[in-house]
Amino acid sequence: MSTDSISTWHPVARSAELRPGANIVAGFAEGQELALWRSASGAAQAWENRCPHRSVRFTLGQVVEDRLSCAYHGWQYDAGSGQCAGIPAHPGMPVPRNVCAKVFSAAEASGMLWVSLTPAAPSSPPPDDAVPAGWSFCRTLCVRAGAASVRDALAARGFTADAPSRGLRGALDHVDAAALVLDAQPHLAFIHLWTPAAPGSAAMKTLHIAVRALRGEIEVRQQAA
Repeated sequence: MSTDSISTWHPVARSAELRPGANIVAGFAEGQELALWRSASGAAQAWENRCPHRSVRFTLGQVVEDRLSCAYHGWQYDAGSGQCAGIPAHPGMPVPRNVCAKVFSAAEASGMLWVSLTPAAPSSPPPDDAVPAGWSFCRTLCVRAGAASVRDALAARGFTADAPSRGLRGALDHVDAAALVLDAQPHLAFIHLWTPAAPGSAAMKTLHIAVRALRGEIEVRQQAA
């Protein structure tokens, strides 16, 4: 897998957060606001968080089987294509074929939903080894700093890039961890953390405390810059 193909993918949310035919999760990648959801068939979707009819956020709407329904007028859009497929207020009216939600490439690997914002479908899948097999999810941490600053802070703590995947491996307060960093907005990043420590264990609790301290360090450094 080439570095260029890896760089097109962004780890936006944990796969387990999306329930088939149920919830819609808000997300960001490089400033792009996203609506993340699963069709009833289980296929993960990543769309621009804007209904093409009146620009209302899709995250205010609902999933109806294999369609996403806008909260404003109830217009429905097909999973996969984003094509307008129904207007409940006018069931007998042909749907406008030129109305289509903006759909991004989405794939699942390493327990995460990954999104590519490139117009063409990436030639390679996201890394399936960014998180070691059998490790437990710890938490997602929001940091008011750019992704580059986050990666620099992790490197200063001894984390190293686990090429060719995007994962960073290291330890916080002697607890092993894998970190996936999401470049959400110019001054906002998310750190998805995984660990071999068992859920509820003392080591897991130690890691939770350590990452909160890490966030404080990064944001103080960002403000001083």
